[in-house]
Amino acid sequence: MRKVILALVVLVTLGVNAQEKWTVDASHSSINFAVSHLVISETTGSFDGFDISAISKENFESPVFSVSIKTASINTKNEGRDKHLRANDFFDAETYPSIQFVQKDFKKLDGKKMEISGDLTIKGITKPVVLKGKINGVVATKYGMKAGVKLETTIKRTDFKVGGKGGSIGEEVELVINLELNKKKA
Repeated sequence: MRKVILALVVLVTLGVNAQEKWTVDASHSSINFAVSHLVISETTGSFDGFDISAISKENFESPVFSVSIKTASINTKNEGRDKHLRANDFFDAETYPSIQFVQKDFKKLDGKKMEISGDLTIKGITKPVVLKGKINGVVATKYGMKAGVKLETTIKRTDFKVGGKGGSIGEEVELVINLELNKKKA
């Protein structure tokens, strides 16, 4: 019986140790968005402050992401608009300093393609979202192991009470996330 328990402890320990931890390389990563303006054009922007990490099996297999985005870091290259987007009727950055994503599931699709589902929380409102994308690759560099990921989804801003209904701003917001992650050294 002791041998069985010891074997189980060893297997569990090996399983935990087999997980790899990855952290975002912010200088090579971006969280971008686009929303319709007056039905004739798009306004684009980004969130420049974020903390993203992943835990995966060996070689970035089946990653599980943890995401926190600094709401006040919104950047549309228009200071007046950015200030308005940080205000109560949009992101209310003072009350809700971060946007959170908690991953629930990972599906490997054909080739490098994948689908990640989880809960997105904006302004204290949590909704399920599905992000589709691909793992661009995993490479060894002189700086260590790196993984590249691109994810996309579309959300409805009014589901999260971001801005009012109607008006000159589109309902749907396209999100494009490009990540380069560094494997943490043991």
